[in-house]
Amino acid sequence: MDVKDEFAALNLGTQIRQLRNQRGFTLQNVADMTGLSKPLLSQIENNIASPPIATLIKISKALGVKIGHFFKESDKNEKIVVVRKDDKYVINKRHPHQAAEIGYFYKPLAYPLVDKQMEPFIVDMQEMEDDKLVYNNHVGEEFIYVINGTLEFKSSGKTIVLEEGDSLYFDSVIPHAFRGLNASAKIIAILYTPK
Repeated sequence: MDVKDEFAALNLGTQIRQLRNQRGFTLQNVADMTGLSKPLLSQIENNIASPPIATLIKISKALGVKIGHFFKESDKNEKIVVVRKDDKYVINKRHPHQAAEIGYFYKPLAYPLVDKQMEPFIVDMQEMEDDKLVYNNHVGEEFIYVINGTLEFKSSGKTIVLEEGDSLYFDSVIPHAFRGLNASAKIIAILYTPK
């Protein structure tokens, strides 16, 4: 199953639309709450664009759920989850106005547990031009650890290059962007989103 098929099987857009409708929200309501455009939200709901992690966090907060809600329902009493290497969802981030994949592929690592405050991911970064970077921000904090390759982190006038074994911790309310500086850039990203 390729990435596109895995994303379609996850049916993220339909889940978002169903939650939005259950709450009686219009696309405009969600756009106002998240700061995202109606066309982008429509593309996400129609499974045309897969949202980057920061966008999915904004949508989940607006809809009153944790980001893990979209990956798998869990038993509320469950305190331990195991995700086997063959069980991971892989989601690619697509820019809403381009057919080509850009940015990164992310794999949630603890998706069976819905009600959690940390979201760990393995992220395969793609090489890209500096002028194509998409900046994101959301309430919370992020921890990044570089497993392979070289990663570039950018935020408000600051550029930091991270090599294998380097780590970075930052307040994710700051607009930020990442890009791989080589084809093998892979990171562990842990996002904390307060309740």
